[in-house]
Amino acid sequence: MNRSRREVLKYGAGFGAALAWPNSRVLGANEDIRVAVQGVNGRGASHLSEFSGQKGVRVVGICDVDPTVLDSRTTSMTKKQGFKVEGYTDIRKVLESKEIDVLTSATPNHWHSLAAVWGCQAGKDCYIEKPISHNVWEGGQVVKAARKYDRICAGGTQSRSMESIQKAVAHVRSGAMGKILYVKGMCYKPRQSIGKGGGGAIPAGLDYDLWSGPTQMEQPLRRKKFHYDWHWFYNYGNGDMGNQGIHQMDVARWFLGVEELSPHVLSLGGRLGYDDDGETPNTQIVYHDYPDAPLIFETRGLPKDKAAQQSGWGKEMNSPEEFPGESGISVVVICEGGRIYANAGGKVIATDTAGKPTQEFKGGGNHFENFIKAVRSRNYKDLNADCHTTHLSSALCHTGLISHQLGATQSESQILESIKSDKVLTERFGSMADHLGKNGVDISKAITMGAYLKFNPKTNWFEGNGDLDAKANALARPAYREPYVIRDEV
Repeated sequence: MNRSRREVLKYGAGFGAALAWPNSRVLGANEDIRVAVQGVNGRGASHLSEFSGQKGVRVVGICDVDPTVLDSRTTSMTKKQGFKVEGYTDIRKVLESKEIDVLTSATPNHWHSLAAVWGCQAGKDCYIEKPISHNVWEGGQVVKAARKYDRICAGGTQSRSMESIQKAVAHVRSGAMGKILYVKGMCYKPRQSIGKGGGGAIPAGLDYDLWSGPTQMEQPLRRKKFHYDWHWFYNYGNGDMGNQGIHQMDVARWFLGVEELSPHVLSLGGRLGYDDDGETPNTQIVYHDYPDAPLIFETRGLPKDKAAQQSGWGKEMNSPEEFPGESGISVVVICEGGRIYANAGGKVIATDTAGKPTQEFKGGGNHFENFIKAVRSRNYKDLNADCHTTHLSSALCHTGLISHQLGATQSESQILESIKSDKVLTERFGSMADHLGKNGVDISKAITMGAYLKFNPKTNWFEGNGDLDAKANALARPAYREPYVIRDEV
């Protein structure tokens, strides 16, 4: 049965059936690239600024399900650029337009992969914010769609475009600092309680069906604040490890040079220090047991101690023990011959094993400009963060959360007994326990010991875990709500 392009977009079914159309417009070096941005209440505002500020690029469309946000952004962008910017509520209308070359998305996480797959199928190049996926499976589907439809599809892991980190990665990977012993990514970032009782209001006029997209239309809301606090619920977000932390997870994996998911994963932590309606951990260690060296990721949402909770949370967060006074939103690489520190702003320092500075790496970079360069060249290898790169790092966040979700609360002594054979993990658990103790958290029975899960990086499924395989894989690929579905055959 033949179906028109408009019918496919209207009903959404054609995307799942892999019915798509090529982009008929071939971009030349002197032609403007026409961009539409989806989701502009938060991070999307940066997309508007960055793309409209590039020569040869125009923001011609803005898509948001909140009419107040949409009106504000279209008005300001129309004024800034000097021509009318079209406003859209439904992404499917964006994808219908022949006047749009690029789709960028900064929606809540549960929409990221769906926007990318639909965008590729509609012949659009895509820039998708981190994490590029909301679960393990769908990230792989984004990569498949980008390759199948020959689309440029980038992830918003901006550290990949920082010259300082690029230089440091090359330095470590050259062997100049000896063997990597382990890499530690950190998201020490203040996150206060979101309160209890839920019942928040859906903004007036907002299309809640579209906002919910592939997940359930939750009513009443389990959060008081509609915007942003969705990060702390599994239906929509991935906690702070999948929010801020994905950047540092990506840099940590980059230093290791691994191009697949870890064969084993373990989580230790919980939502600790307050009692609220949030689901995702605010304090967590995720241990990715790569064969050559482990990748350890630490999330801390509480400040350095109880007193700091009274004096302003974010002013007094922990620093890495190896680099006192430096930001805890960073990556530390422990090598035989020294250490590397790289923070979220691109500050990169090398030291010897005693902590004496030996070298500093410098240089910036613009991730949005790198994406546009690849759109013009039509070569995804020109991207600093191709969708496959961001998919792998996003999925490391997801597998860590799956371990946590399948775990159980244990005593401190039980956990120490379970991990005693691993010196590094035991040391990092001790550091987390000390941090929690200073925040007044009784750690004797508060920590969730996640399931120690085996993962097959060749098949990208959990395998060898007995009855836990089915539970883990159901979290790695949850059900979608029609018609907002990513199909097996993209």
